[in-house]
Amino acid sequence: MNGRLSNVTIAKLPAEVLVPRYARNSVAPGIVHLGVGAFHRAHQAAYVDACLADGESNWGIVGVSLRSPDTRDALMPQDGLYTLAIRDSAGEQLQVIGSIQSLLVAPEDPGAVLAALTDPRIRIVTLTITEKAYLRAADGTLDSAHPDIVHDLASHGSPKTAHGFLAEALARRRIAGTPPFTVLCCDNLPANGATLHRLLIEFAKLRDADLGRHVADEVAFPSSMVDRIVPATTDADRTRIGQQLGVEDAWPVMTEPFRQWVVEDRFPAGRPAWERFGVTMVEDVGPFEDMKLRLLNGAHSGIAYLGLLSGHATVDRAFADPAIRLFVDRLWAEAIPTLPQDAGLDPIPYTAELADRFSNTALAHRTAQIANDGSQKLPQRIVASALARLEGGLLPEHLSLVVAAWIAACAARGDALPEGHFTDPLDAALNDLFSRNLPTATIAESVFDLAGFAMGHAERQRLIEFVATHLVHFKQGGPKLAFAALGIGNEPPKVAD
Repeated sequence: MNGRLSNVTIAKLPAEVLVPRYARNSVAPGIVHLGVGAFHRAHQAAYVDACLADGESNWGIVGVSLRSPDTRDALMPQDGLYTLAIRDSAGEQLQVIGSIQSLLVAPEDPGAVLAALTDPRIRIVTLTITEKAYLRAADGTLDSAHPDIVHDLASHGSPKTAHGFLAEALARRRIAGTPPFTVLCCDNLPANGATLHRLLIEFAKLRDADLGRHVADEVAFPSSMVDRIVPATTDADRTRIGQQLGVEDAWPVMTEPFRQWVVEDRFPAGRPAWERFGVTMVEDVGPFEDMKLRLLNGAHSGIAYLGLLSGHATVDRAFADPAIRLFVDRLWAEAIPTLPQDAGLDPIPYTAELADRFSNTALAHRTAQIANDGSQKLPQRIVASALARLEGGLLPEHLSLVVAAWIAACAARGDALPEGHFTDPLDAALNDLFSRNLPTATIAESVFDLAGFAMGHAERQRLIEFVATHLVHFKQGGPKLAFAALGIGNEPPKVAD
C-alpha cells in the first residue's frame, strides 16, 4: 500500500471507489456531533456528505468523542476521511466520506469542545452517545447523584457529560446573544428528542432556574428515528479495504445498503436539505420509532441473546437457526399489535425486509456486539411491547423470553460464555446477584428492580412471572428447552425450579 488515505492520496484511488464530489477546503462547519462512533459515520455523516456534494457547503461536521481518542487518532492523520464499505451478499461498494472536518476529544480539551459548540456557525448538535450515556435513574429521570453529573454541576467550564456540554454551551450562547442550536438526538431512546429535552431541563434547572427556562422554552429538540446495521470493524476488514484502496485506512466502517432516517421537522436555525437524499421529514416520528424499536431492535436483541446461548457468533448464523428464525416470526407477531394502528405503518413488508437484512452473510454482525447494554435497551425494545400486550389482555410469551434470555446470557459469562463477552452498566450488581444462588423467581424480580423495568406498572408482577418461568427453562435445559416450552422443537417442557 502507498501511504495513508488523505486529501492528497484520495486522487489516486481506483476509479470504482466513490469519493467526495466537492472541495473540502471550502466547507464550513454547521453541525457538532457528540459521539463519533461507527454508526454516526455510516449514517448521519453519509447523509451530510450527500448534502455537501449538492452544494450545501455550510454543513460540515465537527466530531466530538466524549471519552476515547481512538476515532480522532485514526482519522485526523487521514484529514477526517474514511471509507464506508456498503456490503451485501452480492458484493461491496466503497465510498470515501468527507463530511467530518475536524475531531475533538472532550476529556483532553473540554474548552475546545465548548468553543465549537458556541461557534455561531453551528446550528445543529447531533448525538449518538448510546442509551447509557444519558445517565437516567431507574425511574427515567436524570441521575443527579451520578458522579459525572455532580462534577458538571460544580465545574461548568470542564464538563464530562453531554448534559454538561450542552447546558454550558447554551448558557454561553445566550450571554453572547447567539441563537441556540437545535439538538437532534439520534439514539434509540423512546421519543428521543423529548426525552433528552426533559433530561437537559432537569440538569439546567439544577444549575440555574433561568437556564432551565431557556432550555425549556427556546431550544428545539426534534425527535428522530435512525436505522442502519453497522457491525464492528475488524482487522481483516482494514486489510481487505486497504488492499482495494491501495492506501491504508485506519478505521473504515462496514454497513448494509439499507438506511433510514425519519426526523421531526423543527429546526429554527435551519438544516440541510436531507429530504433530497432519502430522509423522511415528518410532524411526529413516534409511530416510525415504535415500529423500528419493537420490530428491528427488539428482534436484534432476541437474536443476540438466543444466538449467544445457542453458540452463534453472528446475526446471519443465528437467524439461519430454524428455532431462532421461527421464534423471531412469533416475536414479530406479538409486537405488531402493540404498534399504533392509525399511523400509516406497514409492518408486514417491513418485517419481510428485516428478514432479508438479518440474512445478509456479508456483514458478520456479531451477536456479542448487539448484546451490550441490555438493561438500557430492553425497556423500549421489548418491555414496552410486553406490557402493552398484558394491558390488552394478550400474552407476551415470546417477548418475555427475550428478557429471560438476556438474564441467562449475563449469568453465562465466565461459564458457557467468555468472561466479559459483552458488557452492561449493571454488571457488578448482576454478578453479585448471580453469585448468591437465589431461587429463579427471586433472581427475576431482583433483576427487574436493578434495571428499573416496568417500575410502577400494574402488569409488572405478571411480566416478572413470565420471565421467571422462561428463566427456569434456560437453567434446566438451555435454549432448546426454552423453545420447546413455546412449541418450537419437539422436546416437552419440564416443570418447576
